[in-house]
Amino acid sequence: MTFVDEVKNAVTPRAALLVIGVLGLQLLFIASYIGALHKPKPTDVAFGVVAPQQMSQQLVSRLDGLPGGPLDPRTVSGEAEAREQIMNRDIDGALIVSPEGRTDTLLVASGGGTVLSSALERILTQVEGSQQRTVRTVDVAPASAEDFDGLSSFYLVVGWCVGGYLCASILAISAGTKPANRQRALIRTAVMALYAVAGGIGGAIIIGPILGALPGSVWGLAGLGALVVFSVGMITLALEALTGIVGIGLAVLIIVIAGNPSAGGAFPLPMLPDFWRAIGPALPPGAGTWVARSIAYFRGNAVTGPLLVLSAWAVVGTALTLLLSMRRGAGRDDGSAGTAPSAGGSTAV
Repeated sequence: MTFVDEVKNAVTPRAALLVIGVLGLQLLFIASYIGALHKPKPTDVAFGVVAPQQMSQQLVSRLDGLPGGPLDPRTVSGEAEAREQIMNRDIDGALIVSPEGRTDTLLVASGGGTVLSSALERILTQVEGSQQRTVRTVDVAPASAEDFDGLSSFYLVVGWCVGGYLCASILAISAGTKPANRQRALIRTAVMALYAVAGGIGGAIIIGPILGALPGSVWGLAGLGALVVFSVGMITLALEALTGIVGIGLAVLIIVIAGNPSAGGAFPLPMLPDFWRAIGPALPPGAGTWVARSIAYFRGNAVTGPLLVLSAWAVVGTALTLLLSMRRGAGRDDGSAGTAPSAGGSTAV
């Protein structure tokens, strides 16, 4: 055989296409992570202003006109209301102007991301200094001392996502990348659900009672983990049922390449570029990170939307997996999906 023949024999056209696809994913990974994280800066951060009526609007206008537009200020009726809005995650911070002295109070919530809290402190210190005023910072939802930079919730969700698509990939590849029939799809879905429950509980126990990295309800985090794992796993199974082995790459594209840098983990959403800020809340890593932080630091507030996002991924993934399997016939098992009989004559899940 000539060298060209050896190359053709060693690298099939299908393998070559898959290698090109992997190269594309690699370049997208680099572009997405560096594009999202190489130059974080606060933009349009929801920010409250509590000030005497005669100066409130003037201060809001001044903050709104800061170079680069770091803040999206709005008037808040009082300090109690500002604290409540921060805990409800409607705003990320607030300035309480003292009508008598020259020291104002900045309210922040480092539980939502210490990088953002530090950025707000830096910005308001400069603004106040230009008016010969000083500012003291009060953290109304402080991150745990064991949760450096508020990253634990993000890494917890990343672990759940990784478990979800790896488990789904193993379930599919073990018997071919397309479910041969509805029964096999149902079994895989049931296995995925059991795995999701185990993964959710395990992650919550590790990050809570064992490591003490996150406060909040262990069972609340466990339920979140089960939903994250199941949603990621089922959308992966659906993509694999739809496109074969390419579905694994598509799952990586959605969850890892697009989802992780836009999740608001390393840098909260207000510090990300517009594209990543827009897609983050709609993807499982971003929705999961938001809910985990809410459970840990914000009394479980503002979780309805993100939980609906995760549920939508789970429902769509499950529906597609089952519908695509039904196209192959409810009871047919002709081995066309790449299923190999086991030694006892039964087939793999």
